[in-house]
Amino acid sequence: MLTATNINQYYGGSHILRDMRLSAELGKVTVILGRNGVGKTTLLKSLMGLIPIKTGAIEFDGKSIQNATPYERARAGIGFVPQGREIFARLTVEENLRMGLAYKPASTPIPPELFELFPVLKQMLQRRGGDLSGGQQQQLAIARALAAGPKLLMLDEPTEGIQPSIIKDIGRVIRMLADRGDMAIVLVEQYYDFAQELADNYVVMERGAIKAQGPGASMEADGVRQMVAI
Repeated sequence: MLTATNINQYYGGSHILRDMRLSAELGKVTVILGRNGVGKTTLLKSLMGLIPIKTGAIEFDGKSIQNATPYERARAGIGFVPQGREIFARLTVEENLRMGLAYKPASTPIPPELFELFPVLKQMLQRRGGDLSGGQQQQLAIARALAAGPKLLMLDEPTEGIQPSIIKDIGRVIRMLADRGDMAIVLVEQYYDFAQELADNYVVMERGAIKAQGPGASMEADGVRQMVAI
């Protein structure tokens, strides 16, 4: 579904991504791990088109997208849940969800499945996003990204600052979405146990490049926990 090859990115004179490669398959969760500052968020923003890459190629669903705008990538079927959630605090839950449908006809209903995945959102449709707890905001951010039915979902540290009970709910939803087989998922995560539980494939980044990669089932044997320990 997604193939990125030889991605290079710079901030000023700093070389942030170094010949970075990544692939994501339908029905699989690809987990990206690494210490703070290794380029994980920059990689996702580059894949989403929020930061133009210096060199490299990105293909999505068989088509080149490295020159596409973020909204063109969203229309093509890429959903993005940014670090820090970035919901619209002054808009209601319903209005936030409708933002995920912004390029659809105005009459497009909010998919009922979103409320099956995150029942708490149905109870809070008219509550402002800023009045929700951190965990509820994270569920809202994921639901907003899912509203248009993406074929690729990218999540940047969805467990950050979230209570354990909601972390379990988010993990359950991610696994359920992958197991349906019609969506590829890329997950940037610091919480090792959460990542290991979900990973079909893993990539460890260091200094903007791949340090290790392999099947999720071999993470413990490959010493990934030690690689990402702070």
